[in-house]
Amino acid sequence: MRVGLQIPSFQGAGGPQHLGRRLAEVARTADDAGFSSIAVMDHFFQIGAIGPPEQDMLEAYTTLGYLAACTSSARLLTLVTGVVYRHPGILAKIVTTLDVLSGGRAWLGIGAAWNQEESKGLGIPFPPVAERFERLEETLQICLQMWRGDESPFTGEHYELERPLNYPSALSRPHPPIMIGGGGERKTLRLVARYAQACNLFSGPDLGRKLTVLRAHCEAEGRDYDEIEKTCYFTFDVGERGERASEVVNRLGQLAAQGFGMAIGSVTNVWTLAPLEVMGSQVIPAVEAL
Repeated sequence: MRVGLQIPSFQGAGGPQHLGRRLAEVARTADDAGFSSIAVMDHFFQIGAIGPPEQDMLEAYTTLGYLAACTSSARLLTLVTGVVYRHPGILAKIVTTLDVLSGGRAWLGIGAAWNQEESKGLGIPFPPVAERFERLEETLQICLQMWRGDESPFTGEHYELERPLNYPSALSRPHPPIMIGGGGERKTLRLVARYAQACNLFSGPDLGRKLTVLRAHCEAEGRDYDEIEKTCYFTFDVGERGERASEVVNRLGQLAAQGFGMAIGSVTNVWTLAPLEVMGSQVIPAVEAL
């Protein structure tokens, strides 16, 4: 079992004047502690489950580029990119750039997008859900074509690219891994089986059924189910002094027994750094063999 950090809120940094320095401290501490990946949300406004939209929110890929310079080993990704926020040809270039400048540590985390409020607020077209999934599939096709070095024209229902040129090439081979977020059983998990190297699901009582559905999609697509890394969103709360570390280890063990290879999510009180250090000393070593 591997452990990844997501940073969903920047409120604990002490304001914009301190945010760059404090974020670098968090990233370096997590990298040193053995977190396998560091992720940020792809939102422009804070989401309602965490706080009001006026809270500080950094643009995701600018932030990941900064974190690439602050770290040396953790994979870098969004959890997850909203497909309507960037043209797919530009998204492929962005992720390739991150991969090259990080030394081959970029992932493409992506999903169909859901936050209509921020899209309308910033003037981003937000089509109906069926079209967003069509755009998601075309985006995956375009990214994979560009990462193959195939410059032939792409003509889809929603996108047309005359020459999808992509130099320099990504360092990751055969391409930056693709993680598709979401547990939709009819569309999302089918796209995972067809295109992705990883899925990301929310923890809950239906996790077992989601994996069963994914396995069925893999069989229909002729895909090896075991090739896909199963990841689960998780909140790591080890307590102020690590008093709940063993509880976190036990819960991660339960996920591993279900077939999950990675838990990725927020760390409570992350801006104090101490919980990251506890994770590195008591949790990550205990679950790495699971």
